[in-house]
Amino acid sequence: MKLKNGLISLLMMLFFFSGSLIAQTDDDDWDEKEENEIIDSDKRDKLISDAEYAEKAFKRNNKELASLFDSAYGYAIFPNVGKGAYILGGAAGNGVVYEQGKLIGFAELRQVDIGLQIGGQAFRQVLLFKTKEALEEFKTGDYELSGSVSAVVVEEGEAKSIRFKDGVAVATMPKAGAMVEVSVGGQKFEYADDWKN
Repeated sequence: MKLKNGLISLLMMLFFFSGSLIAQTDDDDWDEKEENEIIDSDKRDKLISDAEYAEKAFKRNNKELASLFDSAYGYAIFPNVGKGAYILGGAAGNGVVYEQGKLIGFAELRQVDIGLQIGGQAFRQVLLFKTKEALEEFKTGDYELSGSVSAVVVEEGEAKSIRFKDGVAVATMPKAGAMVEVSVGGQKFEYADDWKN
């Protein structure tokens, strides 16, 4: 049993340090970041541009989601989440956080799944916060989506209902190909204010 637990721990460490996930930043650059930065300053503008493009894609493909962007107190857009799997699966990506339509900071998404999985996919994800309190909870820096939260997959031409649970609604969109579902339970987030504001 100890050997099995040790093997699982070793595989988890290799998974996170191997760079096998498609993420917005390179972990190799982590030391170059300021203490409270989620992304490098030289990648900031590209991430913002990608988030703006992702927001337009979400709005274009789901009318209900377009109105939720306008009515939500805030939202976090992750334009490029990479999900890779081979025995140990996981997801990672960086995003841009908005409060009442104004950019306020950046976030990092991490998720680990243990189980027999093979494959990988890239997708966009948005978390919509219904109230100021829901956004403030996200900004605490140790936010985690509970297992009861599910994401609605937004695909062109399909009208799917998006609902808030505990003040948060989650939608995902495949970047290529089809995607049946994304498990968002257990996703963890770190937040940092935008250092240019």
